[in-house]
Amino acid sequence: MLRSLRLVPVLLALFALAPGCTTLQQIANFQNVDFDLDRVSNGLVAGVDLDRLVQNRRVGVADGARITAAALRGEVPLSFTLFVGADNPTGNPVAQVLSLDWTMFLDGTETINGTYNETVSLQPGQRSLIPIDMELDLVRFFGNNAGDIIDLIGDLAGDGSQPSMIRLQARPTVNTALGPIRYPGTISIEFPVGSQN
Repeated sequence: MLRSLRLVPVLLALFALAPGCTTLQQIANFQNVDFDLDRVSNGLVAGVDLDRLVQNRRVGVADGARITAAALRGEVPLSFTLFVGADNPTGNPVAQVLSLDWTMFLDGTETINGTYNETVSLQPGQRSLIPIDMELDLVRFFGNNAGDIIDLIGDLAGDGSQPSMIRLQARPTVNTALGPIRYPGTISIEFPVGSQN
């Protein structure tokens, strides 16, 4: 009887270890998922269609005047949807993202942050898209100098000497055998807006 009682803690430890090993494997599998910023769409800057500016690769006189007037008022709102792409390799099991904490950097400047709270199942061998709506005031982060704002928007449109760079620093929470686990590190992904490619 004593020998049987001594085996109980060992068996409990083994049962506890099994889900733990599964969880570690799930985290390891998640490291194989490739993330990138797929595209930016539905963009508006001070009421001007950013998608049209990117298509034309320039800020016209009328649009420039509207953006300048907004800067002089002290508020240049920029909104868009940023699509995060996730490619789960064919050999991986299904990975489930429960939420995604993120911080957005625009041309190296830290701007807004938030959390995407929709569950996304990443199927093996498939590409999944995570749409994140972004809203920020350019004056808050870049000042109200109309010329600087126009230059920044020109870079976003592809009218500048180099494209603007959007970087997303993200930290997902994934579903595991032990329940939701926050990913131990951050994922940094970049996207050049206004690239001539």
